[in-house]
Amino acid sequence: MFDFDKWNEIFETLSKNKLRTFLTGFSVFWGIFMLVILLGAGNGLQNGVTKMFQQDAINTIWVFPGTTNMAYQGYKAGRRIQFQNADYDYIKKLDGTEYTSARFSVRNSYATFGNKGGAFQIDAVYPNNNYIENCIQVSGRYINENDVKEMRKVTSIGMGVVNELYKDVDPIGTYINLNGIPFKVIGVYTETTPNEEMRCYIPISTGQRVFAYNNRLENVQMTTGDLSLDETKALAEEIRENYALTHHFDPADRRAMYIQNNIEQYQEVLDIMTGIKIFILIIGAGTIVAGMVGVSNIMTIVVKERTKEIGVRKALGATPFSIVTMVLQESVFVTAFAGYIGLLAGIALLEFIGPHIQSDFFVNPEVDVNIALGTTIVLIIAGSLAGFFPSRRAAKIKPIAALRDE
Repeated sequence: MFDFDKWNEIFETLSKNKLRTFLTGFSVFWGIFMLVILLGAGNGLQNGVTKMFQQDAINTIWVFPGTTNMAYQGYKAGRRIQFQNADYDYIKKLDGTEYTSARFSVRNSYATFGNKGGAFQIDAVYPNNNYIENCIQVSGRYINENDVKEMRKVTSIGMGVVNELYKDVDPIGTYINLNGIPFKVIGVYTETTPNEEMRCYIPISTGQRVFAYNNRLENVQMTTGDLSLDETKALAEEIRENYALTHHFDPADRRAMYIQNNIEQYQEVLDIMTGIKIFILIIGAGTIVAGMVGVSNIMTIVVKERTKEIGVRKALGATPFSIVTMVLQESVFVTAFAGYIGLLAGIALLEFIGPHIQSDFFVNPEVDVNIALGTTIVLIIAGSLAGFFPSRRAAKIKPIAALRDE
Protein backbone atom coordinates (compact mmCIF):
# COMPACT_ATOMS: atom_id res chain seq x y z
CA MET A 1 0.00 0.00 0.00
CA PHE A 2 1.25 3.49 -0.87
CA ASP A 3 2.31 5.34 2.31
CA PHE A 4 1.87 9.03 1.50
CA ASP A 5 3.38 10.21 4.79
CA LYS A 6 6.53 8.16 4.34
CA TRP A 7 7.09 9.44 0.79
CA ASN A 8 6.38 12.99 1.91
CA GLU A 9 9.03 12.57 4.57
CA ILE A 10 11.52 11.23 2.01
CA PHE A 11 10.96 14.19 -0.32
CA GLU A 12 11.29 16.60 2.58
CA THR A 13 14.58 15.02 3.64
CA LEU A 14 15.93 15.19 0.07
CA SER A 15 14.84 18.81 -0.36
CA LYS A 16 16.75 19.86 2.75
CA ASN A 17 20.01 18.71 1.15
CA LYS A 18 19.53 19.69 -2.49
CA LEU A 19 23.20 19.83 -3.45
CA ARG A 20 24.03 16.51 -1.84
CA THR A 21 20.98 14.88 -3.42
CA PHE A 22 21.89 16.30 -6.83
CA LEU A 23 25.52 15.13 -6.69
CA THR A 24 24.46 11.69 -5.47
CA GLY A 25 21.91 11.32 -8.27
CA PHE A 26 24.31 12.74 -10.86
CA SER A 27 26.90 10.02 -10.18
CA VAL A 28 24.24 7.38 -10.94
CA PHE A 29 22.87 9.37 -13.89
CA TRP A 30 26.32 9.69 -15.47
CA GLY A 31 27.11 6.00 -15.03
CA ILE A 32 23.93 4.86 -16.77
CA PHE A 33 24.19 7.58 -19.41
CA MET A 34 27.74 6.57 -20.36
CA LEU A 35 26.82 2.87 -20.34
CA VAL A 36 23.98 3.50 -22.81
CA ILE A 37 26.18 5.67 -25.06
CA LEU A 38 29.00 3.12 -25.06
CA LEU A 39 26.63 0.22 -25.75
CA GLY A 40 25.01 2.21 -28.56
CA ALA A 41 28.42 3.00 -30.05
CA GLY A 42 29.38 -0.68 -29.85
CA ASN A 43 26.18 -1.66 -31.66
CA GLY A 44 26.84 1.02 -34.27
CA LEU A 45 30.28 -0.43 -34.97
CA GLN A 46 28.89 -3.95 -35.17
CA ASN A 47 26.09 -2.85 -37.52
CA GLY A 48 28.65 -1.10 -39.73
CA VAL A 49 30.90 -4.16 -39.91
CA THR A 50 27.93 -6.43 -40.61
CA LYS A 51 26.76 -4.13 -43.40
CA MET A 52 30.22 -4.15 -44.96
CA PHE A 53 30.30 -7.95 -45.00
CA GLN A 54 26.78 -8.05 -46.45
CA GLN A 55 28.08 -6.44 -49.64
CA ASP A 56 28.97 -10.01 -50.57
CA ALA A 57 27.70 -13.30 -49.21
CA ILE A 58 29.44 -13.90 -45.89
CA ASN A 59 30.19 -17.57 -46.61
CA THR A 60 32.47 -16.85 -49.57
CA ILE A 61 36.03 -17.66 -50.51
CA TRP A 62 37.79 -15.43 -53.03
CA VAL A 63 40.98 -16.58 -54.73
CA PHE A 64 43.35 -14.05 -56.35
CA PRO A 65 46.53 -14.73 -58.32
CA GLY A 66 49.70 -13.04 -57.11
CA THR A 67 53.42 -12.94 -57.88
CA THR A 68 55.76 -15.71 -56.75
CA ASN A 69 58.21 -14.89 -54.01
CA MET A 70 60.14 -18.16 -54.14
CA ALA A 71 61.94 -20.09 -56.85
CA TYR A 72 60.29 -23.46 -57.42
CA GLN A 73 60.94 -26.41 -59.75
CA GLY A 74 63.19 -24.37 -62.01
CA TYR A 75 60.81 -21.37 -62.09
CA LYS A 76 62.28 -18.09 -60.89
CA ALA A 77 60.77 -15.85 -58.23
CA GLY A 78 58.84 -12.79 -59.39
CA ARG A 79 56.67 -14.73 -61.85
CA ARG A 80 53.09 -13.49 -62.24
CA ILE A 81 50.43 -16.20 -61.81
CA GLN A 82 47.61 -16.02 -64.36
CA PHE A 83 44.27 -17.74 -63.76
CA GLN A 84 42.40 -19.30 -66.67
CA ASN A 85 39.00 -20.87 -67.30
CA ALA A 86 40.35 -24.27 -66.23
CA ASP A 87 40.87 -22.86 -62.72
CA TYR A 88 37.18 -22.03 -62.55
CA ASP A 89 36.24 -25.47 -63.88
CA TYR A 90 38.25 -27.02 -61.03
CA ILE A 91 36.49 -25.19 -58.18
CA LYS A 92 33.10 -25.81 -59.82
CA LYS A 93 33.61 -29.55 -59.31
CA LEU A 94 34.87 -29.30 -55.72
CA ASP A 95 32.89 -30.85 -52.89
CA GLY A 96 31.76 -28.22 -50.41
CA THR A 97 31.16 -25.40 -52.86
CA GLU A 98 27.64 -24.06 -53.29
CA TYR A 99 27.73 -21.26 -55.89
CA THR A 100 30.82 -20.61 -57.99
CA SER A 101 31.88 -17.81 -60.30
CA ALA A 102 34.92 -16.10 -61.76
CA ARG A 103 35.48 -12.68 -63.25
CA PHE A 104 37.64 -10.09 -64.83
CA SER A 105 37.07 -6.34 -64.90
CA VAL A 106 37.44 -4.42 -68.15
CA ARG A 107 40.13 -1.75 -67.89
CA ASN A 108 39.28 1.94 -68.44
CA SER A 109 35.63 1.07 -68.76
CA TYR A 110 32.84 3.50 -69.55
CA ALA A 111 29.19 3.31 -70.53
CA THR A 112 26.97 5.56 -72.63
CA PHE A 113 23.27 5.73 -73.38
CA GLY A 114 22.01 8.39 -75.76
CA ASN A 115 23.88 11.60 -75.00
CA LYS A 116 24.78 10.59 -71.44
CA GLY A 117 27.79 8.66 -70.31
CA GLY A 118 30.15 7.99 -67.43
CA ALA A 119 32.89 5.77 -66.03
CA PHE A 120 31.26 2.58 -64.78
CA GLN A 121 32.85 -0.74 -63.94
CA ILE A 122 32.31 -3.55 -66.43
CA ASP A 123 32.63 -7.02 -64.90
CA ALA A 124 32.52 -10.23 -66.93
CA VAL A 125 31.11 -12.97 -64.71
CA TYR A 126 29.35 -16.33 -64.53
CA PRO A 127 25.58 -16.61 -63.77
CA ASN A 128 25.98 -17.50 -60.07
CA ASN A 129 27.82 -14.24 -59.40
CA ASN A 130 24.57 -12.64 -58.21
CA TYR A 131 24.48 -15.02 -55.23
CA ILE A 132 28.07 -14.21 -54.33
CA GLU A 133 27.59 -10.45 -54.69
CA ASN A 134 24.15 -10.41 -53.03
CA CYS A 135 22.59 -8.77 -56.09
CA ILE A 136 18.83 -8.27 -55.81
CA GLN A 137 17.00 -8.03 -59.12
CA VAL A 138 14.76 -4.97 -59.37
CA SER A 139 13.51 -5.79 -62.84
CA GLY A 140 14.33 -8.12 -65.70
CA ARG A 141 16.75 -10.97 -65.04
CA TYR A 142 20.39 -11.72 -64.34
CA ILE A 143 22.87 -13.40 -66.67
CA ASN A 144 22.11 -17.09 -67.27
CA GLU A 145 23.90 -20.14 -68.66
CA ASN A 146 22.57 -19.62 -72.20
CA ASP A 147 24.02 -16.11 -72.23
CA VAL A 148 27.44 -17.61 -71.46
CA LYS A 149 27.16 -20.52 -73.89
CA GLU A 150 25.97 -18.33 -76.79
CA MET A 151 28.26 -15.40 -75.93
CA ARG A 152 25.34 -12.99 -75.96
CA LYS A 153 25.97 -9.26 -75.76
CA VAL A 154 23.68 -8.70 -72.81
CA THR A 155 24.16 -6.92 -69.48
CA SER A 156 22.56 -6.53 -66.08
CA ILE A 157 23.17 -3.03 -64.76
CA GLY A 158 23.03 -1.53 -61.27
CA MET A 159 20.59 1.10 -60.04
CA GLY A 160 23.45 3.58 -59.90
CA VAL A 161 23.94 3.22 -63.66
CA VAL A 162 20.20 3.59 -64.22
CA ASN A 163 20.03 6.77 -62.13
CA GLU A 164 22.98 8.30 -64.00
CA LEU A 165 22.09 7.38 -67.57
CA TYR A 166 18.38 6.58 -67.80
CA LYS A 167 16.53 8.81 -65.35
CA ASP A 168 12.86 8.21 -66.22
CA VAL A 169 13.47 5.76 -69.09
CA ASP A 170 12.89 2.03 -68.52
CA PRO A 171 16.28 0.48 -69.35
CA ILE A 172 15.00 -3.07 -69.97
CA GLY A 173 15.36 -3.90 -73.66
CA THR A 174 17.46 -0.84 -74.48
CA TYR A 175 21.03 -0.96 -75.77
CA ILE A 176 23.82 0.56 -73.70
CA ASN A 177 27.28 1.09 -75.16
CA LEU A 178 30.02 -0.47 -73.03
CA ASN A 179 33.41 0.81 -74.22
CA GLY A 180 31.72 1.63 -77.52
CA ILE A 181 30.12 -1.81 -78.00
CA PRO A 182 26.30 -2.11 -77.78
CA PHE A 183 24.91 -4.50 -75.15
CA LYS A 184 21.23 -5.22 -74.56
CA VAL A 185 20.06 -4.45 -71.01
CA ILE A 186 18.27 -7.55 -69.68
CA GLY A 187 18.05 -6.64 -66.00
CA VAL A 188 18.51 -4.07 -63.25
CA TYR A 189 19.84 -5.00 -59.81
CA THR A 190 20.38 -3.30 -56.48
CA GLU A 191 22.87 -3.90 -53.64
CA THR A 192 23.41 -2.80 -50.05
CA THR A 193 25.95 -0.09 -50.88
CA PRO A 194 25.71 2.55 -53.64
CA ASN A 195 29.18 1.98 -55.11
CA GLU A 196 28.30 -1.66 -55.79
CA GLU A 197 25.43 -0.45 -57.98
CA MET A 198 27.75 1.37 -60.39
CA ARG A 199 28.54 -1.80 -62.34
CA CYS A 200 27.51 -3.51 -65.55
CA TYR A 201 27.70 -7.31 -65.47
CA ILE A 202 28.18 -9.16 -68.76
CA PRO A 203 28.63 -12.90 -69.59
CA ILE A 204 32.24 -13.90 -69.05
CA SER A 205 32.51 -15.67 -72.40
CA THR A 206 31.29 -12.54 -74.18
CA GLY A 207 33.72 -10.34 -72.27
CA GLN A 208 36.68 -12.61 -73.01
CA ARG A 209 35.87 -12.58 -76.71
CA VAL A 210 34.83 -8.96 -77.21
CA PHE A 211 37.54 -7.40 -75.07
CA ALA A 212 40.30 -9.83 -76.11
CA TYR A 213 40.85 -11.42 -72.73
CA ASN A 214 41.04 -14.88 -74.31
CA ASN A 215 40.43 -17.33 -71.45
CA ARG A 216 42.03 -15.25 -68.68
CA LEU A 217 40.44 -14.66 -65.28
CA GLU A 218 41.29 -12.15 -62.58
CA ASN A 219 39.89 -14.19 -59.68
CA VAL A 220 37.54 -17.03 -58.80
CA GLN A 221 34.92 -17.08 -56.04
CA MET A 222 32.64 -19.57 -54.35
CA THR A 223 30.14 -19.81 -51.52
CA THR A 224 30.60 -22.65 -49.07
CA GLY A 225 27.04 -23.34 -47.95
CA ASP A 226 26.84 -24.55 -44.37
CA LEU A 227 30.49 -25.53 -43.99
CA SER A 228 32.06 -24.72 -40.63
CA LEU A 229 35.00 -22.34 -40.28
CA ASP A 230 37.48 -25.25 -40.00
CA GLU A 231 35.97 -26.91 -43.07
CA THR A 232 36.32 -23.72 -45.12
CA LYS A 233 39.97 -23.44 -44.02
CA ALA A 234 40.56 -27.01 -45.18
CA LEU A 235 38.84 -26.24 -48.49
CA ALA A 236 41.01 -23.16 -48.99
CA GLU A 237 44.17 -25.20 -48.40
CA GLU A 238 42.96 -27.83 -50.87
CA ILE A 239 42.51 -25.13 -53.51
CA ARG A 240 45.95 -23.69 -52.75
CA GLU A 241 47.66 -27.07 -53.16
CA ASN A 242 45.88 -27.80 -56.44
CA TYR A 243 46.62 -24.37 -57.92
CA ALA A 244 50.23 -24.64 -56.73
CA LEU A 245 50.54 -27.90 -58.69
CA THR A 246 48.81 -26.45 -61.76
CA HIS A 247 50.69 -23.15 -61.83
CA HIS A 248 54.01 -24.47 -60.52
CA PHE A 249 54.58 -22.52 -57.33
CA ASP A 250 55.46 -23.54 -53.79
CA PRO A 251 52.28 -24.02 -51.65
CA ALA A 252 54.16 -22.24 -48.84
CA ASP A 253 54.59 -19.18 -51.08
CA ARG A 254 51.70 -17.04 -49.78
CA ARG A 255 52.40 -14.23 -52.23
CA ALA A 256 51.86 -16.46 -55.26
CA MET A 257 48.15 -16.69 -54.51
CA TYR A 258 45.86 -14.90 -52.06
CA ILE A 259 42.83 -16.57 -50.54
CA GLN A 260 40.23 -14.37 -48.84
CA ASN A 261 38.05 -16.45 -46.55
CA ASN A 262 35.19 -14.13 -45.62
CA ILE A 263 33.88 -16.49 -42.96
CA GLU A 264 37.24 -16.41 -41.19
CA GLN A 265 37.48 -12.63 -41.44
CA TYR A 266 33.89 -12.20 -40.27
CA GLN A 267 34.52 -14.45 -37.26
CA GLU A 268 37.64 -12.49 -36.37
CA VAL A 269 35.69 -9.24 -36.51
CA LEU A 270 32.89 -10.71 -34.40
CA ASP A 271 35.45 -11.80 -31.80
CA ILE A 272 36.85 -8.27 -31.73
CA MET A 273 33.35 -6.79 -31.38
CA THR A 274 32.56 -9.21 -28.55
CA GLY A 275 35.73 -8.09 -26.80
CA ILE A 276 34.75 -4.45 -27.25
CA LYS A 277 31.28 -5.11 -25.81
CA ILE A 278 32.75 -6.92 -22.81
CA PHE A 279 35.14 -4.01 -22.27
CA ILE A 280 32.23 -1.57 -22.48
CA LEU A 281 30.19 -3.59 -20.00
CA ILE A 282 33.13 -3.70 -17.58
CA ILE A 283 33.55 0.07 -17.80
CA GLY A 284 29.80 0.60 -17.43
CA ALA A 285 29.56 -1.81 -14.51
CA GLY A 286 32.50 -0.09 -12.82
CA THR A 287 30.83 3.28 -13.24
CA ILE A 288 27.55 1.97 -11.80
CA VAL A 289 29.38 0.40 -8.86
CA ALA A 290 31.11 3.71 -8.21
CA GLY A 291 27.69 5.38 -8.19
CA MET A 292 26.35 2.73 -5.82
CA VAL A 293 29.26 3.30 -3.44
CA GLY A 294 28.55 7.02 -3.56
CA VAL A 295 24.86 6.47 -2.76
CA SER A 296 25.76 4.05 0.04
CA ASN A 297 28.17 6.54 1.57
CA ILE A 298 25.60 9.31 1.41
CA MET A 299 22.97 7.10 3.02
CA THR A 300 25.46 6.27 5.78
CA ILE A 301 25.86 9.99 6.40
CA VAL A 302 22.08 10.42 6.35
CA VAL A 303 21.67 7.67 8.95
CA LYS A 304 24.36 9.29 11.09
CA GLU A 305 22.66 12.67 10.89
CA ARG A 306 19.29 11.16 11.78
CA THR A 307 20.52 9.01 14.67
CA LYS A 308 18.49 10.87 17.28
CA GLU A 309 15.40 10.84 15.07
CA ILE A 310 15.73 7.10 14.59
CA GLY A 311 16.18 6.64 18.34
CA VAL A 312 12.99 8.56 19.02
CA ARG A 313 11.12 6.50 16.41
CA LYS A 314 12.27 3.25 18.02
CA ALA A 315 11.43 4.56 21.51
CA LEU A 316 7.91 5.28 20.27
CA GLY A 317 7.54 1.75 18.93
CA ALA A 318 8.97 1.81 15.40
CA THR A 319 10.07 -1.66 14.31
CA PRO A 320 13.50 -2.38 12.78
CA PHE A 321 11.69 -3.33 9.54
CA SER A 322 10.06 0.11 9.28
CA ILE A 323 13.45 1.76 9.80
CA VAL A 324 15.04 -0.43 7.13
CA THR A 325 12.30 0.24 4.59
CA MET A 326 12.48 4.00 5.25
CA VAL A 327 16.21 4.13 4.38
CA LEU A 328 15.87 1.65 1.51
CA GLN A 329 13.02 3.58 -0.12
CA GLU A 330 15.05 6.74 -0.13
CA SER A 331 18.09 4.94 -1.59
CA VAL A 332 16.10 3.11 -4.27
CA PHE A 333 14.22 6.27 -5.22
CA VAL A 334 17.38 8.35 -5.71
CA THR A 335 19.16 5.58 -7.61
CA ALA A 336 16.22 4.52 -9.80
CA PHE A 337 15.09 8.06 -10.63
CA ALA A 338 18.57 9.36 -11.51
CA GLY A 339 19.43 6.18 -13.41
CA TYR A 340 16.18 6.22 -15.39
CA ILE A 341 16.80 9.84 -16.39
CA GLY A 342 20.30 8.81 -17.49
CA LEU A 343 18.82 5.93 -19.48
CA LEU A 344 16.32 8.19 -21.26
CA ALA A 345 18.98 10.85 -21.90
CA GLY A 346 21.34 8.28 -23.43
CA ILE A 347 18.66 6.81 -25.69
CA ALA A 348 17.48 10.31 -26.73
CA LEU A 349 21.04 11.37 -27.60
CA LEU A 350 21.59 8.25 -29.70
CA GLU A 351 18.29 8.83 -31.51
CA PHE A 352 19.22 12.45 -32.19
CA ILE A 353 22.83 12.09 -33.35
CA GLY A 354 22.52 8.60 -34.88
CA PRO A 355 21.27 9.72 -38.33
CA HIS A 356 24.00 12.41 -38.51
CA ILE A 357 27.02 10.18 -37.88
CA GLN A 358 26.34 7.32 -40.30
CA SER A 359 29.34 5.98 -42.21
CA ASP A 360 30.55 2.78 -43.83
CA PHE A 361 31.92 1.63 -40.47
CA PHE A 362 29.25 3.04 -38.15
CA VAL A 363 25.54 2.41 -38.70
CA ASN A 364 22.46 2.88 -36.46
CA PRO A 365 23.93 3.30 -32.97
CA GLU A 366 21.11 2.03 -30.80
CA VAL A 367 20.38 0.18 -27.58
CA ASP A 368 18.28 -2.97 -27.48
CA VAL A 369 14.98 -2.72 -25.59
CA ASN A 370 15.90 -5.78 -23.53
CA ILE A 371 19.10 -4.07 -22.43
CA ALA A 372 17.11 -0.98 -21.41
CA LEU A 373 14.73 -3.11 -19.34
CA GLY A 374 17.63 -5.04 -17.86
CA THR A 375 19.35 -1.80 -16.94
CA THR A 376 16.22 -0.61 -15.16
CA ILE A 377 16.15 -3.80 -13.10
CA VAL A 378 19.84 -3.37 -12.31
CA LEU A 379 19.09 0.15 -11.10
CA ILE A 380 16.51 -1.10 -8.63
CA ILE A 381 18.87 -3.80 -7.36
CA ALA A 382 21.73 -1.30 -7.16
CA GLY A 383 19.58 1.11 -5.16
CA SER A 384 18.60 -1.69 -2.78
CA LEU A 385 22.20 -2.75 -2.25
CA ALA A 386 23.35 0.83 -1.81
CA GLY A 387 20.81 1.36 0.94
CA PHE A 388 20.96 -2.07 2.58
CA PHE A 389 24.02 -1.67 4.77
CA PRO A 390 23.16 1.85 6.00
CA SER A 391 19.57 0.70 6.68
CA ARG A 392 20.80 -2.33 8.62
CA ARG A 393 23.01 -0.04 10.72
CA ALA A 394 20.02 2.22 11.34
CA ALA A 395 17.89 -0.74 12.43
CA LYS A 396 20.51 -1.72 15.03
CA ILE A 397 20.58 1.69 16.71
CA LYS A 398 19.49 1.47 20.34
CA PRO A 399 17.08 4.18 21.46
CA ILE A 400 19.06 5.13 24.62
CA ALA A 401 22.35 5.39 22.75
CA ALA A 402 20.69 7.37 20.00
CA LEU A 403 19.15 9.88 22.38
CA ARG A 404 22.57 10.47 23.97
CA ASP A 405 24.22 10.97 20.57
CA GLU A 406 25.64 14.43 19.99
